[in-house]
Amino acid sequence: MLTNVNPKMPMRNKTATKDFYINKLGFRNVGSSDYDGYLMVEKDNIEIHFFEFKELGSKENYSGVYIRTNNIDSLYQSLLDNKISIHPNGTLETKAWGQREFSLLDPDNNLLTFGQSI
Repeated sequence: MLTNVNPKMPMRNKTATKDFYINKLGFRNVGSSDYDGYLMVEKDNIEIHFFEFKELGSKENYSGVYIRTNNIDSLYQSLLDNKISIHPNGTLETKAWGQREFSLLDPDNNLLTFGQSI
């Protein structure tokens, strides 16, 4: 019955969020309309939605999403090659729970963790 999940995360500035996901991470805009205060992006089989929350303090955002990948080493290197900042506490490493992971923050401090089972 359930087919997928599309996380909804806050954004303070739609232009900055759109630029980060589309121009830096390679997502594309979803939908035929540009909704005021709402953004939908997708890449491969991942779709993320954002709602406008201008009052969100950058140090008060605890939103995050875990994104699985089937080629984490290549993804990690491509982000480094494109000068995407990796979270200082989230560099690529193998975790005790059997995942190879890394993390980064978007412009609104939403935590994006990428992982691959090993």
